[in-house]
Amino acid sequence: MRILIIEDEHKAANYLKKGLTENGFSVDIANDGEDGLHLAVTEQYDLIILDVMLPIKGGWAIIQELREAGKDVPVIFLSARDSVHDRVHGLELGADDYLVKPYAFSELLARIRIILRRHPLQQTELLKMADLELDLVRHKARRGGQTLDLTVKEFQLLALMLRRRGEVLSRTTISEQVWGINFDSDTNVVDVAIRRLRKKVDDPFALKLIHTIRGVGYVIDEAA
Repeated sequence: MRILIIEDEHKAANYLKKGLTENGFSVDIANDGEDGLHLAVTEQYDLIILDVMLPIKGGWAIIQELREAGKDVPVIFLSARDSVHDRVHGLELGADDYLVKPYAFSELLARIRIILRRHPLQQTELLKMADLELDLVRHKARRGGQTLDLTVKEFQLLALMLRRRGEVLSRTTISEQVWGINFDSDTNVVDVAIRRLRKKVDDPFALKLIHTIRGVGYVIDEAA
């Protein structure tokens, strides 16, 4: 699952990204409101963590524009503004939650998981293709009744491919979605990850699901 952090304090944003990544999320960071709104509108995220006071465009304006554009992605305000008025205002603008700084990361993580479980975008919790199943809630993968031992990145990569089954994904798209927007796509990390994923998902089985489209990228499909 992808999370966008819109936070102008670099240390705070990097701390959040580290903690969320360790818990299996793919995380992008925007350090001002203008870039944050652009990413929120043009990319697909499962949840946005939004500060109120931001350079160029503030958090209030961002959520207003998102909701007016019909984007119902869940939003958690994470702000030092702790008055009841601010908390109520954030919720009235369409936020799903409002957490005041300083906060406990464990509490934020719990709130994120609660929101993702109840939000309509997360009704499909099980991704399937042929005899392959990916449980997004329990973070488990099975094929042919056998449990697959996947790393966090392998799980995220497989989830991305299953969500976009039949679509050829370029290395750049994969690197942006799984490793973040600042990932250096000139390296062979994507190819290595695909190779390792194939060993677990495809090699022990007759039907191969992950295919290479030479010069373009990779696709998961039941057809060869």
